[in-house]
Amino acid sequence: MIELRAMYPDAGAQEMVSLLFHEWDLCVTRSVVRQYFAMYEPELVQQRKARRLQRRFWATGVNDIWAVGRHDKWLRFGLALHTGIEPFSGRILWMKIWHSNRNSQLILSYYIETVRNLGFIPLVTQSDPGTENFGIASAQTLLRQMLDPALSGFIHHRWMHQKKNVTLGIASSQLHRRFTTGFELLLDKGVESGWYDVGNTLQQMVFRWLFIPWLQEELDAYVDRVNNTSKRCDRKKVLPHGIPSLIHTSAEDYGALDFKVGLGSWAMLMQVKQVTVNPEFVDTVSQLYINPDHPVFEVVPPAMNMLISKCYNLLGCPPMTRHSAWDVYCHLVIRVQEHAETPPLLATISDYSTDGDPEANELKLFPGLQDLPYNETRYMGGVGGGTGLHMHVSLCVWWPLLTELQRMNI
Repeated sequence: MIELRAMYPDAGAQEMVSLLFHEWDLCVTRSVVRQYFAMYEPELVQQRKARRLQRRFWATGVNDIWAVGRHDKWLRFGLALHTGIEPFSGRILWMKIWHSNRNSQLILSYYIETVRNLGFIPLVTQSDPGTENFGIASAQTLLRQMLDPALSGFIHHRWMHQKKNVTLGIASSQLHRRFTTGFELLLDKGVESGWYDVGNTLQQMVFRWLFIPWLQEELDAYVDRVNNTSKRCDRKKVLPHGIPSLIHTSAEDYGALDFKVGLGSWAMLMQVKQVTVNPEFVDTVSQLYINPDHPVFEVVPPAMNMLISKCYNLLGCPPMTRHSAWDVYCHLVIRVQEHAETPPLLATISDYSTDGDPEANELKLFPGLQDLPYNETRYMGGVGGGTGLHMHVSLCVWWPLLTELQRMNI
């Protein structure tokens, strides 16, 4: 418990039960953990209770919306995060860490990878109005129009102004509470000890090469834990209760609708078009918008990658862990500094920018397209051309039939 508390200082009882199971293979009941907290951490319990906040979000069903956004709290370390979420189920679709989150081709690659893995797209995507999201907006719109030409004339992406991308705000808050705090303390240790200066090119290259892959593994474990752990029951919550990944893949088992596919009569009743994706369509969009040779896809420049790899092998390829990370980094920095190839290499990459020329590499939106209609009831999905909540009376009448039709695959 002491070691987990050091890395997850804000974890509550349910989160600690999940951590004990996923990281230590220990099955401990929540009551035992709460007794431990009451005995040894009463002040932390009061702090967590004081920070409780109620948030509100409207969604019609699974895959009605995918919400995406960036997380900039680690930019002081030269690290940038980007997240995609299916808000109805609460499933995290991707959570990526890299040295940039403002390049539209890079951000689009996360969306394309997810679409390839899942085999479908949502009715609409949504994000803050940053240019880094233009690629996702254009790709989502093009794929929807490829699947149904009748959808032309509208952009199938919602721009959430004035901090209204609520689901990403919730995800960022949970990430901070359940993951980043302990790792921030670890990263701050390197900065405060003088081992790492983000303005030092050599140190930055070694840091990226070591820490980005390792932190991505830690994030992947966090995503797996969140997606496969049932959230705490909340009687005020209208959305289904259960494990996010199961709700997302088996919505009908939770009495919910899934908008990723059209199922015969059910699709006609709901006025929802089929949204299954031909892999060739995804390849076409990827080739149209993404240059795989763009330097943003490299963790460090190729020549520096070869040099650091060589020095790392000479050290015996020591593993990166929470306890050894800075020791490995410091030894590798010394080894790279002593290498004869380092000075000329640093001279060539001192002005290296992975984002490239913003004007030359920024993806553009389709011209002449209108935004989807806005529903004053705060619904921002794609059902009914963006006005789906006007069907709520019909849904109340047809819900048992719709659920049964979907379950029978009719």
